[in-house]
Amino acid sequence: MANEVFTSLHRVTYAWCTMGDHVYYGRYLDMLEAARGEFFRHLGTTFLQWQEAGLAFPVIECHLRYKTPARYDDLLSVDLWVIRLDRLHVEFGYRTLKEDRGVVLEAATHHIGAGLDGRPRRLPPNLVERLQPYVRAIAPTDQPPTP
Repeated sequence: MANEVFTSLHRVTYAWCTMGDHVYYGRYLDMLEAARGEFFRHLGTTFLQWQEAGLAFPVIECHLRYKTPARYDDLLSVDLWVIRLDRLHVEFGYRTLKEDRGVVLEAATHHIGAGLDGRPRRLPPNLVERLQPYVRAIAPTDQPPTP
């Protein structure tokens, strides 16, 4: 099935919040990393297994658009899909939602396949094949993210 979306759940911890009782902006990158890790686990090969095979996926660019604050104890869902996929790059799109379905964050991370020496390396064909069902040009609501 094409245009699939992976969803990961995350409960906001007190440690992630500022004195103003909202998630510190930099913590959202940690949340996206955790969602990617769960996504790769869902695909059948963890980041650690790829690393043991000599492949890493460093982030070379990211964009985050904060829509509304998440707060302590909020249960968030992080929707993840693939925006771009070729032999060397994979770009993920994300939409983080609160339980009431309000949008908290829209984001994208751009990765390159790399050897452990940091040099670019093609993505394995079996990984590209497993990512293919998640490729979609726009957000899962079928509406482009608001600027």
